Amino acid sequence: MKVTLWGTRGSIAAPGPETNRYGGNTSCVTIVGAEGTLLVLDAGTGIRRLSAAIPQTIPRIDILLTHLHLDHIQGLGFFGPLRQADREVHIWGPASTTLSLRERLSRYLSPPLFPVYIRDMTATLHLHEVATETFAIGEFTVMSAPVVHMDPTVGFRVEGGGTTVTYLPDHEPALGNEGFSVGRGWTSGYALAADSDLLIHDAQYTSAEYAMYLGFGHSSIAQAFQFAALTKTRHLVPFHHDPTHSDDRLDQLFDQQIRSMKPGFIVTPGAEGMIFELD
Repeated sequence: MKVTLWGTRGSIAAPGPETNRYGGNTSCVTIVGAEGTLLVLDAGTGIRRLSAAIPQTIPRIDILLTHLHLDHIQGLGFFGPLRQADREVHIWGPASTTLSLRERLSRYLSPPLFPVYIRDMTATLHLHEVATETFAIGEFTVMSAPVVHMDPTVGFRVEGGGTTVTYLPDHEPALGNEGFSVGRGWTSGYALAADSDLLIHDAQYTSAEYAMYLGFGHSSIAQAFQFAALTKTRHLVPFHHDPTHSDDRLDQLFDQQIRSMKPGFIVTPGAEGMIFELD
């Protein structure tokens, strides 16, 4: 299983010299299996660069959307394979009690916000709504479940080749559960992340910032580490960096957290272009 980070920033794209190392594009990650199955996790602005890197020999692409906030779908209209008639694209996203996934995506992929309607994409397009369920995509088994974030939001657990990757880019497991004191089964996202080989997790705020944004659906860096410890994750990739945090600031914050906690797992702060090979 090969995992590549194409966008690691949260809330809004933040390009510039002060964010070059960690990256300024919003959430997008790919997982490629040994048999060539391609999963795209979220469609933030990082998906634009991904478009040019997908070989023409891959006929099917599956995009798994955790939720429909703009920073996670803004790149969708710029995803080249959607305009290629010989491609089959499946989009998986959280179910809603009000509008279908197609109707909700059409609010963005239509004028005046975007010049092209979703119905005009030339690829063979399939849309799937998910809640708490397990399904197969090629060689992968994918589990989805709702997690604590504003508006319908799911996380994903991907298993294949004897390894597990969990993707929780927008997640507030500490909401109503300070210190995760009420137990594993009551902690949002626990079933998705338990015993993961690689956990890509929201780490947007400092502890002081989290106190100001309680209920916004994001985690502090310290909470991301605590969640990884609770779920017995082997490798944590803190992700969804705040757009106001420069590279130097992120270095300082992660160094401080690692020194204070001394985690019993590997920590690699997520940066654009990183590749993780899981055997």
